[in-house]
Amino acid sequence: MNFNIRKGKKEDAQAIHNLIVELAVFEKEPDAVEITVEDLIEDGFSENPRFNTFVAEESDGTIIGMALFYERYSTWKGKAIHLEDLMVTASKRGIGAGKELYKSVMKYASDNGYERVAWEVLDWNTNAINFYEKSGAKVLRDWDVAQMNKQNLEKFINENF
Repeated sequence: MNFNIRKGKKEDAQAIHNLIVELAVFEKEPDAVEITVEDLIEDGFSENPRFNTFVAEESDGTIIGMALFYERYSTWKGKAIHLEDLMVTASKRGIGAGKELYKSVMKYASDNGYERVAWEVLDWNTNAINFYEKSGAKVLRDWDVAQMNKQNLEKFINENF
C-alpha cells in the first residue's frame, strides 16, 4: 500500500474540495458544486463540525481520496451515519484506496455504536454497486431519493400549496 488512511484535517480542505469537484464531473454534474474551501473549513473543522472525513494520503502528502460522512438519526434503527461521498481521484483508482476509505467509515460506525450506515449510489455506477453488494451492503432499488433545493424551498414556503 503506497498510501495511508487518516482523519481529515483543516489543511486538507482544498484537496477535499478538488475531489468533490472531480466527483461532480464524474457524476455528470460539473456545475453543481456550490460550496467553497472556506465552507468546508467552517462546516467540517470548526468547534462543532457538521461532518467528518477520512483521507487517503500518499507518502509525499498528496491526498488521493476522501470519504465525507455525518451523523443522522433513523426512526427505525436509531443512531446512523450518512456517507455523503467517497471519492478516489481517477488516476489512483484500482489501488485499494476506495476500499480502505470505505472500511474506515464502516469501522468508525462500528466502533462508535452506530446502528446503520446509509448512502446513495447512482444506478449507472455498476462498479460501485457491485463493490457495495459484495461488501454486504443492500442496495435498495425500490426507493427514490427526494431533494428540495434552496430555490424550491423558498418557492414552497412562500406560495399556497
